[in-house]
Amino acid sequence: MRLVVISGVSGSGKSVALKALEDGGYYCIDNLPADMLPDVVDHLDASGCTDLAVSIDARSATGLPGVPEALDALRARVQLKVIFLDAKDEALVKRFSETRRRHPLNTGERSLQECIREERDLLEPLSSRAHHLDTSELLANNLRDWIRDFCQMSNAAFTLVFQSFGFKHGIPLDADLVFDVRCLPNPHYDPDLRFLTGRDAPVIDFLRCHERVRTMLGDIQAYVEKWLPDYIADNRSYFTVAIGCTGGQHRSVFFAESLAQHFRGSQQVLVRHRELP
Repeated sequence: MRLVVISGVSGSGKSVALKALEDGGYYCIDNLPADMLPDVVDHLDASGCTDLAVSIDARSATGLPGVPEALDALRARVQLKVIFLDAKDEALVKRFSETRRRHPLNTGERSLQECIREERDLLEPLSSRAHHLDTSELLANNLRDWIRDFCQMSNAAFTLVFQSFGFKHGIPLDADLVFDVRCLPNPHYDPDLRFLTGRDAPVIDFLRCHERVRTMLGDIQAYVEKWLPDYIADNRSYFTVAIGCTGGQHRSVFFAESLAQHFRGSQQVLVRHRELP
């Protein structure tokens, strides 16, 4: 069985993620009580279910402390992926304001920010075992695509993620390493390149012709190659390397694609471009 456990703070996109998996053929259960996860997996596995996705959130507060042990037991017999969706506080506040929904932990005696902080604390048992995904700047369509791409990956023990982003939109919450390439020549100032991206051949050619670009790319490759075995030895299942430029359109995209191409021969690799459609 392939099992995807989705968790995260309220307003981060759990419903969108679960719907994407449902559209992809997964049997989906929303708001499953945490302590029921092993029994539900046993029942559906025995009935022939091959693709299961469940959403567990802070409403299962009493059962959350036992989740890490349950996940460790399930990992030995199913293809397990755990995804934790998060977003910056200001993004969550804006979403609740736009939808006019009440936070699940709001009893009328606390502010929305206080509820968000409490929710993160309650979800720590799941958060610490999951691959984090920052949805602060993501449109729903982007989130659906990223979830589908991530869950179609094979059941390798480790996934290396390269993510481009623009500093003017904030640093991704899910980054394990962050590299800043804003000091390099910027294709944005060339009118012929401004409306292209780091995946287009003219931009690639422009960047590759600069020795500083080639040097920094080699330095980042060497750093990741040197320290990646230590991160893997730390029992990580996922590791996100974020590369940022000013707008997230040219330099960071080129670096993310180049690094992914370099490491695909030795690791299971995903590429994400936060600022691109």
